[in-house]
Amino acid sequence: MKKFTVVAAMAAAMMGSTAAMAADLEVTHWWTSGGESAAVAEFARLFNETGNTWVDSALAGSGTGANPVIISRILGGDPMGATQMNTGRDAEGLIEAGLIRDLTPIADEEGWKDFYADPGLFDACTYDGKIYCVPVNIHSWHWLWLSTAAYEKAGTAVPKDWNEYVASWPALREAGVVPFGLAAGWALNGIPGVLLADVGGPDLYMKVNQDHDAEAVRSPEFRKVAEAWAALRDVVDPAEVVPQFGDVANQLLAGEAAGNIHGDWIQGEFAVAGATPGVEYDCLPGLGLTNRIEGGGDAFYFPVLPEGTAQDVIDAQTALAKLLVSKEAQVAFNLKKGSMPIRTDIDLSTANDCMKKAITILESPEGLLPSGETLNSSDTQQQLDDLNQEFFADKSFSVDDYIEEYASIIEQAD
Repeated sequence: MKKFTVVAAMAAAMMGSTAAMAADLEVTHWWTSGGESAAVAEFARLFNETGNTWVDSALAGSGTGANPVIISRILGGDPMGATQMNTGRDAEGLIEAGLIRDLTPIADEEGWKDFYADPGLFDACTYDGKIYCVPVNIHSWHWLWLSTAAYEKAGTAVPKDWNEYVASWPALREAGVVPFGLAAGWALNGIPGVLLADVGGPDLYMKVNQDHDAEAVRSPEFRKVAEAWAALRDVVDPAEVVPQFGDVANQLLAGEAAGNIHGDWIQGEFAVAGATPGVEYDCLPGLGLTNRIEGGGDAFYFPVLPEGTAQDVIDAQTALAKLLVSKEAQVAFNLKKGSMPIRTDIDLSTANDCMKKAITILESPEGLLPSGETLNSSDTQQQLDDLNQEFFADKSFSVDDYIEEYASIIEQAD
């Protein structure tokens, strides 16, 4: 059953003016952890204050599990009012089929490109010169999260970069601390790209992901990346892998695990626990090796609604699109999400130290690297994810074979 139900007209204002209609709008997303739920609740709260109603349809499985459900519903003629999807190439087919609403008139009216921290965020939302999605934050995988309690147990200083962190692994093991906390499934997929950009360097990252240069994969620089990936694989005991990234956050705060490479959204879990950077945990953008971070993020798409849909529901879509990038929504959402806001004209004096580090990097013209999912097709990205999962699961999988299989994928990349 469609969920674009039009609610009864609001009561007339005391002065006798005609009240606007309000609508229920189903919104699908995959923000289900404690920190994520707290953040998306801010969007819902502000949208409900417009007189419309946010009908929450949370989907399990992050993007990898939720995207097929979202796409199937839209293709099947049962679209939601709005949906979260990662900025990237996943929505191209839906746009080509005319199933995603063109937001260009709203973007022009609201002047979106005038206040976005990085107008390049629109590249992944743009098709044939038109804008089809609303980027709501800047997320980056390029963080090393470190537990102060774990290093107190080991009797060593908290590392200042990736190399010091790797060198600390034997002392951590001796102290009974898990060197690297890891969640099962998709949480593994973001790590190789971080190693590529930070151990290999931004130039290598762009040669591989943007230029699709297979010889760069066969280079000595990439071998260092592969060896770092193998070292991380070898220090992780499969019995220590936990179900969810929120569980890793708890391990770090408890001092049970020492470190983790994960996106900045893990800060939402730290915030829910009342933890403070520099006290219970520390954060190293670019693994402490570079001053650049890869930036993708979350965006909302608005499916074209079925013929005959009431105008107030379409108006509710418009209201939500405008609200998502408003100053109030950007501050409220991102401070709880742990991500960076897309606006440059808002007060972030209450941001924590990790977010301030990220903002400083964004202020540099070269600070933000494009995300791999915007540079590679979904098919190429899936092949790389499959390869990395296979390599990580099999400690007999040699570095040489890994490099050659990686190069083969890049040679055929589209």
